[in-house]
Amino acid sequence: MLKLKLMLGFWLASLTRRLKNNFYLYLALLFSAFILLDAGVFHVGQNMRDKAFDMMVKNRIFKPDPDPAIVIIDINEASLEAMSKEYGRWPWPRQVIGELVENIQRQQPKAIIFDIVFSDADVYNPDSDSYFNDVITACENCFFPLLRLDASQDSKSQLTYAQIPGLTHSTDADQQATFAAIPPYFKGAWKQQRMGTHNVYPDSDGVVRQYRMRHHDRGWTLPALALLVADAMQFETSNTPDDMLLNWRGKPFTYQYVSFSDVYTDSSSSQPKRAGDEFKDKIVIIGSTAPALFDIKPTAMDKQFPGVEILATALDNTLHQDYLKVWRGKLPYILLSLLLVWLTTLAFYFKVDRDRFNGIFTGSQIGLLVLSYLAINFIHTYLDLAAPIVWAVAYFGIAKIYALATDRALQRWLAFGLTSNSEELEVLLMPIAIESPETLGDAVMKLVRKEIEFACRAPNQTDILVGTQSGIWGLFGDMVIVSWQYKPEDAYREAAAQDAQQLAAQLPALLNKLSLPHHPTLRYGMHQGNIVNRADQLAAQWRLLFAQAMIELEKDYLSTTEKVETPR
Repeated sequence: MLKLKLMLGFWLASLTRRLKNNFYLYLALLFSAFILLDAGVFHVGQNMRDKAFDMMVKNRIFKPDPDPAIVIIDINEASLEAMSKEYGRWPWPRQVIGELVENIQRQQPKAIIFDIVFSDADVYNPDSDSYFNDVITACENCFFPLLRLDASQDSKSQLTYAQIPGLTHSTDADQQATFAAIPPYFKGAWKQQRMGTHNVYPDSDGVVRQYRMRHHDRGWTLPALALLVADAMQFETSNTPDDMLLNWRGKPFTYQYVSFSDVYTDSSSSQPKRAGDEFKDKIVIIGSTAPALFDIKPTAMDKQFPGVEILATALDNTLHQDYLKVWRGKLPYILLSLLLVWLTTLAFYFKVDRDRFNGIFTGSQIGLLVLSYLAINFIHTYLDLAAPIVWAVAYFGIAKIYALATDRALQRWLAFGLTSNSEELEVLLMPIAIESPETLGDAVMKLVRKEIEFACRAPNQTDILVGTQSGIWGLFGDMVIVSWQYKPEDAYREAAAQDAQQLAAQLPALLNKLSLPHHPTLRYGMHQGNIVNRADQLAAQWRLLFAQAMIELEKDYLSTTEKVETPR
């Protein structure tokens, strides 16, 4: 096992020497390929975006209040139970709904919107259907849903866009174009701009987050119910997007609900108890929250969200134009991901001080998440940053491991050829003193250490001393200590000596390359010694070797005035 670890260590050391900082560029290219593949094939980033959106929108501090003018008359379980005694199970005779509409109309509501598709005739109650048709024919502010079916069925349909009253179209629109849909059965509903879609299209994970406001097909535009109501009430809707990201008002049952059976029973009573102007100037939506009628959808706010309240939310967003805005799609995801990954790459490649960069990187990623959360709270905008941040963090983690391996972990693993049972270790020490009128500081010295590490070919240990210690210890100044360790009989002994001589020859040019401040001068020395493998004396032996190396360095300096200066 030990031999395997040494072999692995040698291979890693050799690899890092060859790649040097280019590793970060290769890693960034690999991440870029993954990002492009994900955007086109795997869609992991899209899933992260959706989950992050759900979490933020569900836990907002500031949510817009529901419009108090919107009231939902709810065919709930209690209504089904109460009405079944006289009218049987759902669907009830249309006369029941017609009577309710007549009573509401007397209170002068702004609009009555059906979230119910009246698709077929009631063959057992033709008089009931006739009565209902008369009621809605007289209703000028009633709106009806048209259920758009899958486009793959369009060629089999006999319904044409031209048959729908009030649809907008381009000059070259196909007048014979058919489309698959379930329109209202009653002719009283076929009025100018009174029929619109109420389709709900979930995202790929089955969750509803947006609402289709317009269907475009062969030159025709089929609007949603919410858009028709807002236009009829003369609200500005031209800027409403075709697919609107819903700005949820809260969890289910946030809007004002009243039970269908309660309203119907009270309105047909000889002594009504409800207010006679309950629905005056209201926008009344008639729909169902009863699970038995299967109009419950999973949304960003809850797994069981009434479909009628999705319609209410879409209408509310349209009236107030406060829908959520987001830069969605593949291109924003790719651009943001690549930007964060390559900014992180440049920081590693150009050797930004790691301690400082760690703090900057962590703070920036947290800051981006906070920014996204604040934006969705205050400006109704979702900044899709979750997936790009994950890519940046993943890149940072791998690059950080590589950086630690190159300058610390591998250095400490590998004493070339040394095993735990070696009796003696030979060490070649090379102290390098960098003298400047002002101390260079920790960040600059780390850059110096990194350049020295990459200049060496043989495994070694490189450490720095920064001349910021107090008292007499400050006299040590800025120093780099390079050490090569090996068994006395190893061939590596010669390789280490050659490495030290080569480093000595490169030192002036190396420091000049860094453009250090104050044009410092440098001195170096070499000292070779031995360390006996005794655990209780290792520290003392290393201190002695260091002291001997420093004495030789300073004796040479004091005995001669010759200095090695960095070129200017």
